[in-house]
Amino acid sequence: MVSPVRVWLNRTYAENVFFMDQLRRNPADRAVEIHATHGDPDSPVLAAADTADLEPEGLSAAGYVEFALDQCARRGIDVFVPRLHQTAIVAHRAEFEAAGTALLAPPPEAVAVFQDKVIAYEAVRAIGVPVPPWWRVRTADELVAAVEELEAHGHRACFKPASGAGGVGFRMVTRDPFSLTHLNGFPSPYVPLPLVVEALRAAEEPVDWLVMPRLEEPEVSVDLLTGPDGRVRMAVGRTKNGRRRGFTLQERWLGPARRIAETFGLHHLSNVQFRMYGDRPVLMDVNTRPAGGLHQLALCGITAPWAAVRLALGDDPGELTPPFLGQDYSVVAGPRPLRPAPARHPRPDLDLPSVPAHAPAPAPRPTVTAAADGLAAAAAPDPAAGAPA
Repeated sequence: MVSPVRVWLNRTYAENVFFMDQLRRNPADRAVEIHATHGDPDSPVLAAADTADLEPEGLSAAGYVEFALDQCARRGIDVFVPRLHQTAIVAHRAEFEAAGTALLAPPPEAVAVFQDKVIAYEAVRAIGVPVPPWWRVRTADELVAAVEELEAHGHRACFKPASGAGGVGFRMVTRDPFSLTHLNGFPSPYVPLPLVVEALRAAEEPVDWLVMPRLEEPEVSVDLLTGPDGRVRMAVGRTKNGRRRGFTLQERWLGPARRIAETFGLHHLSNVQFRMYGDRPVLMDVNTRPAGGLHQLALCGITAPWAAVRLALGDDPGELTPPFLGQDYSVVAGPRPLRPAPARHPRPDLDLPSVPAHAPAPAPRPTVTAAADGLAAAAAPDPAAGAPA
């Protein structure tokens, strides 16, 4: 009898419950047991896992590596998908391999290039991939100079941390004075320039921001699976135009993404994002980890998480090409179970039965608008759609 594959996801995005669902429903019907750790006891990934632990707070990067090695040894982990402290973890790949654990992550050199967006943009531009203009700013005067330069050429300025992920800290600069317009409706990403300047001048330490023009849609997020030999096994673009989502295999997006993955050694799962600057695509960001929306590829017939685990274990899955591209879709939220609340947080207002630590996900159902809880199942191909384009 073949033993189950033990996969660990450390502190990761809640959306990766779908990554876990797809591993369990793998095409080979191979048993998969999933371990999860997180700092938030109410993270849905803990409830979705077969085994779970809370992560200790306040660990240094080196301390976290020791914690991770201990988890791999105690839990018998075959494949570790690190997000938190990825840089420190991949630097100790040999120690994890000695413990019998394969890391589903790029080598240290690749991770280092894309930790800092300025270094990343310079490196990518050097291999001929277009990037937007940018300014690295640390002070109020540098910010104002960058904004004025962009506005002089007809662009709206925006800024984000030079190191960061998930859109955290992204803001768009406006010259409109602060008014009730900014307080009506939902919170807005627009911030008046005078308020930003005032905050910077009052800050005790300089910031480290990237200022650039606001890039336009479509946004295309290319998911890649690359082997340790440097050969790309999968490259599929997920398109975003407002709420409307879809897929593309056009080389204007996939070609530059492949070049980045092959040149810099983005082994295993990575994600390269593009937007439009004028009439041409330019690089927006590179993620050295699986994208939160990776599971959406199931809608065009690809189960990427299982292919990645196979590759990490030395079993080459071959080329992964979508058998169909499917219809356009949108993403909506769906409920997921949580683990029972700890005793120190009683809920006297609730008198309900406990939810098991690992409750099955609701059965996916293909619809015209693909709900997030149904994306793990591929929609049936449309005979009228023809071959992928």
